[in-house]
Amino acid sequence: MKGGWDGASITLTDQDKLTLRIAAWGAVSLMSAAGSAHKVATEGSIALTSATGVVGHMLAKAPKGVKYGKSVAELADQVLPALTASVSLLKRQDPAEADNFRSTVIVALEAAAGTHRGAPSPTLAEMTRKITGALDAA
Repeated sequence: MKGGWDGASITLTDQDKLTLRIAAWGAVSLMSAAGSAHKVATEGSIALTSATGVVGHMLAKAPKGVKYGKSVAELADQVLPALTASVSLLKRQDPAEADNFRSTVIVALEAAAGTHRGAPSPTLAEMTRKITGALDAA
């Protein structure tokens, strides 16, 4: 991949990059829909923009011009498969970056769920389960 990432042996097409961004930023959007939107989005966004490595470069900015749909179900229809595809794509090229992507998204979920005192709401807990399931399906 061009862009000055030392040692990066990953080749990503523009579509691959978009899929990674939709997956990660969409996961934060799903969590926002399931909880206190502003706080959840803020904490999840901070986690994504704090990523390092190739994944950090890909997630530095949210995808532009993406329409996530009119409902949480439409959003999930795009994001959950994109999460699975992203992990699969990265596993084929660099398993360490696949682990980096997965852990980055998990940290974003934990940051988003941590906006509530005590245990996350049942809605946030269920959304976390669905997102983690999509990550693990790869």
